Amino acid sequence: MTKDLTAIQSRIEKYWDERSEDFSRVRMIELNGVSAKIWREILTADLPFGKLKILDVGTGAGFFAAILSSVGHKVIGVDMSAKMIDAAKKNLHELNLDAEFFKMDAQNLKFDAGTFDAVVSRNLTWTLPDAMQAYREWHRVLKIGGVLINFDSDYGDKNFTRGDNGAHSSVTDEMLDECTAIKNSLRISTHTRPNWDMELLTRLGFKVDCDIDISEKVHVDSNVPYDSIPLFKICAEKIS
Repeated sequence: MTKDLTAIQSRIEKYWDERSEDFSRVRMIELNGVSAKIWREILTADLPFGKLKILDVGTGAGFFAAILSSVGHKVIGVDMSAKMIDAAKKNLHELNLDAEFFKMDAQNLKFDAGTFDAVVSRNLTWTLPDAMQAYREWHRVLKIGGVLINFDSDYGDKNFTRGDNGAHSSVTDEMLDECTAIKNSLRISTHTRPNWDMELLTRLGFKVDCDIDISEKVHVDSNVPYDSIPLFKICAEKIS
């Protein structure tokens, strides 16, 4: 890893460490509210049949890990932020759910090829220093016939603002500036998404389907702040 990439990795990790407490609080509101059932239905509709081994990459406070383990899947959650991993462990313990969590780089996974039936992720790809390498890794650890379900937004040319009730409403001015600076430093912010993602995943050996905006389906909890940027869903089956 180059010196510049190491520096941005450390900067991103520090940012999410500082966001972990508030981020965890919001995810627990979702898990205990109307959103959990909706997300469970959306995820399970695209998963293969049966009890699966699933990687929740960029698990954050364990939101997808909680939803998927609650219906019997074996879930491993990874995140680069140690404080996020601590929050995920705490949250699933409080919910009496079982999943494994590890501090790990989404772009350099410590799993053998073909380990997982599914890889899921939410709001991670936009903040990765090398999203192309991450997608290669997620392809590598999937079994043939396995699926990648990735939810993200095209933040590249957007300006983060506090707004009246947006996702950054509780973030300090300093943290808001840092988030914007990190975003602007990343190569993925120069791409048009999700078109870029779909083209890359197809080249990697996926059969790709995309819903360009599912915001109205999932941004439904009045107790949770959401931003106004469309949330897209990519569902990609590994075919080669």
